[in-house]
Amino acid sequence: MPTIKKRDIAVAILLSIVTCGIYSIYWFIKMTDETNYITDQRDAFSGGVAFLLTLVTCGIYGYVWAYKMGDAYDRLDQRAANTGVIYLVLSLLGLSIVTYALLQDQINKHLPTDPTNPSLQPPTDSAP
Repeated sequence: MPTIKKRDIAVAILLSIVTCGIYSIYWFIKMTDETNYITDQRDAFSGGVAFLLTLVTCGIYGYVWAYKMGDAYDRLDQRAANTGVIYLVLSLLGLSIVTYALLQDQINKHLPTDPTNPSLQPPTDSAP
């Protein structure tokens, strides 16, 4: 089981920019592994393999990856949405960082809860 931590999306984007994309490689690999675990995709490529495929195919597999990640959460949530298509279009437009942010938001929403760790608790409505 991979260690899944709630990531602050703004911090991840900032680190990706400050490190000239090096953090985004790590983020890509972690998001792939975490999505595979959350969506129970045992036969899917690991994050490292997905990154290498993206590298070897000069970025083409990155588009396939974006679609697969969105589709995995649509199936998990049993939605008829086309999140994979949205992620694919964003990636094709050069907005992969937006795809990463949206995917991280999905991961944060599906984190397993741990009663001893308040940072992993789902948000509660404190409306009067």
